[in-house]
Amino acid sequence: MIITDTHTHLYSEAFDEDRAEMMQRTLDANVTRLFIPAIDSTYTEAMLQLEKDYPEHVFLMMGLHPTHVKENYKEELAHVKDMLASHTFYAVGEIGIDLYWDKETLAMQKEAFKYQIQLAKKHKLPIVIHCREAFDEVFEVLEEEKSDDLYGIFHCFTGTIEHAKLAISYNMKLGIGGVATFKNGKIDQFLDTIDLKHIVLETDAPYLAPHPFRGKRNESSYIVKVLEKLSEIYNLTQEEIAAVTTENSKAVFGI
Repeated sequence: MIITDTHTHLYSEAFDEDRAEMMQRTLDANVTRLFIPAIDSTYTEAMLQLEKDYPEHVFLMMGLHPTHVKENYKEELAHVKDMLASHTFYAVGEIGIDLYWDKETLAMQKEAFKYQIQLAKKHKLPIVIHCREAFDEVFEVLEEEKSDDLYGIFHCFTGTIEHAKLAISYNMKLGIGGVATFKNGKIDQFLDTIDLKHIVLETDAPYLAPHPFRGKRNESSYIVKVLEKLSEIYNLTQEEIAAVTTENSKAVFGI
């Protein structure tokens, strides 16, 4: 069984004390395909090192995270552009809009989001979307940019069934992680009405650890708890869920 974690920040400082051990637990759990989203330029070196250390398992994205869209965002976007031109990446992400932490930067966030979507199209890459308290704003940008070459993953999907259908209409897979295991997560109530071909698995480690680890540091090996939950929801074996979601990830990332 091969399990794919489509979204995990394994370069995070949260793993500095025990990264090698954490990575071994992950590989031992059959989680052997790890897709790594960017945050900003300060993490690029650590991401490249992670790829160097685990070349058969780690696949990088490049992008500017919406919560890191600050006064210097144009310099950061230039870094994204330069990196995409000089190194192999498998997606532009994570990108999007976050109005939970800062509503004042909305105009800059939208500009950065649109620009990075256009970079993704130029490089024929998928996008990986971060959306927090900003569904209307994200869908507004996707509507403006929609085309046959716009596709990717709606990371950490926590919306309604209507949001899910709309995201799928823009060629997005739904990234399902620890929230599906929460008692108040809500998405588990309608997920079985979404065809599994639209679903990929993720952890967002070190954040959003699934039950029973909720509130603790998340790691990619914990994705097995998400797999167990989806096995219940879809009434399929864990092997079947792992196989289909891994194929879905290949369709997005091309690897």
